[in-house]
Amino acid sequence: MVLSLVAAVAAAFFYGVATVLQALGSRRVRQAGDGEGLDPRLLIRVFRQWPFVAGTLLDLAGFAAQLIALAELPVFAVEAAQAANLAVTAVVAVPLLGVALGRREWGAIAAVCLGLLLLGLSAGHEGPSKTSGEFRYSLLASVAVIAVFGIWAAKRSEPWRSRLLGLAAGFGFGLIALAGRVITDVAVRDLWKNPATWCLLLSAAVTLLLYATALQGGAVTAVAATLVVGETVLPAGIGILFLGDHSRPGFVVVAAAGFLIAVAGAIALAKFGEGGDPDLEPAAAGATG
Repeated sequence: MVLSLVAAVAAAFFYGVATVLQALGSRRVRQAGDGEGLDPRLLIRVFRQWPFVAGTLLDLAGFAAQLIALAELPVFAVEAAQAANLAVTAVVAVPLLGVALGRREWGAIAAVCLGLLLLGLSAGHEGPSKTSGEFRYSLLASVAVIAVFGIWAAKRSEPWRSRLLGLAAGFGFGLIALAGRVITDVAVRDLWKNPATWCLLLSAAVTLLLYATALQGGAVTAVAATLVVGETVLPAGIGILFLGDHSRPGFVVVAAAGFLIAVAGAIALAKFGEGGDPDLEPAAAGATG
């Protein structure tokens, strides 16, 4: 249990630093006049920017730590911990982006830490990871639903375009976590036959495109906030309803309070999940070389 909690916090750290780097890479592409609309070729452009590549490598490290956490912890605890990556982003933004943290921001960071502490005290073991074939195929079908929603969202006008794309990316990150949880009981030689494996791979590609596009929209504050909601609330509910996740006996209220406090603190920090404001972009570019 302790190892899983440490892994969840480590994943939040990796994801938090990755957010800054990926946003910087995405904005460099936007400044070059590229990346309009929901265009799959955007992934080729952003991967020419070293900050985005470095951020993606940190995402992979974060996902590996997330899998370790999901091996013992319920989805609601792990996903609430991932929301805490915005607290990491806020701290990293100080040296990289030249922003300053006020009392409200430090209070939000404290709220995130308190929420994680409550979740750590209340989280029980995960439910059984064995699920029906119908559930796994439902996860795979959800990739198409998120993609269609993302295509529709990309055609909206701002400010709703970036907010809806952020929400879609959040759903995608939540789906990745659910797929990772489901494949923990599958032998390596059988992974390619598991619909959850294909769900994980396809949702990773779709989510990366949605996220990179959303980061270019200008309203990155709203992107970060809606992403947190999408990657925490729905996956947590699915874990409780379908995967048998639960808190320790007698700690239901503590778990609920910890979840709400952590997510609320993360949303309050959403403006630091942007990887740089337009006004700070020249300083950000200089800081990253």
